[in-house]
Amino acid sequence: MDGFTLNALGLAEAPRDHPLRYPGAWPADSALLDGDRLVPLAGPLPLDRWRREDRAPVLAVGSNASPGQLRHKMAEFAITSPVPMVKARVTGVDVGVSAHVSRMGYVSASPFEAPYSVRELFVIWLDAEQLAVIDASEGVPLPHGNYGRAWLPAPEVRVELPGGVTLPGVHSYVNRHGVLHDGTGTPRTHPGQRELLTELLVGSARLRKLFGVTPEEFVARARADRHLCETGTRLFADEKRVTESGLERYVRVQQTGSPGTGSSLFPPLM
Repeated sequence: MDGFTLNALGLAEAPRDHPLRYPGAWPADSALLDGDRLVPLAGPLPLDRWRREDRAPVLAVGSNASPGQLRHKMAEFAITSPVPMVKARVTGVDVGVSAHVSRMGYVSASPFEAPYSVRELFVIWLDAEQLAVIDASEGVPLPHGNYGRAWLPAPEVRVELPGGVTLPGVHSYVNRHGVLHDGTGTPRTHPGQRELLTELLVGSARLRKLFGVTPEEFVARARADRHLCETGTRLFADEKRVTESGLERYVRVQQTGSPGTGSSLFPPLM
């Protein structure tokens, strides 16, 4: 038996198929996702090689750090090239709650500005085709898509790779609706899907009327119901649960091609 398969490692499930397990299982350490296998990255990280391959570093704060979800996204467009996933020490952002209801049935994660926060997060290194796939999955090319892709520069956001290499910046997906706050106006952190949905439903009679009283009911009603998800997203704003992430200033209009065209633009990797 190959011990590096996603099934063997317990990483095969995609949150899109199991919404209450969002953001899904993450690897324990840096690894190379190659189809159905996740092979550990040992020794010095080949950063110069990935730059030569024109791979863009993308900070994953939610299900993009789930190998099962990444595999599913790439397979939809027959993308078979491997994806390096590097565990990094990140200072300057934290993982918040997107102010929208996803048609996947969950309320997803989005980064927010947090100058004193230090987190271990994954950086995924994407070639042009892979980046176009992830952009499309986040709604970047759409005028009313849920996320915009931002370039978060150092030193405002510090991304330190194993071995002490610090990146000049990193891409990240910033929610265009904003993020949910904790009741004081401060962005709240994402506690995991079941806990989050329980808290949201307890706190809003209008949300319970739309989505039911349990996380299971929420997921069942939200999945693939575009109108209901849009109504829930508006409700977050109507109930004044939303604040800015602080990262909006880094989102810029980008030329982003369809998956497989390789026409997404990269900022310079210095």
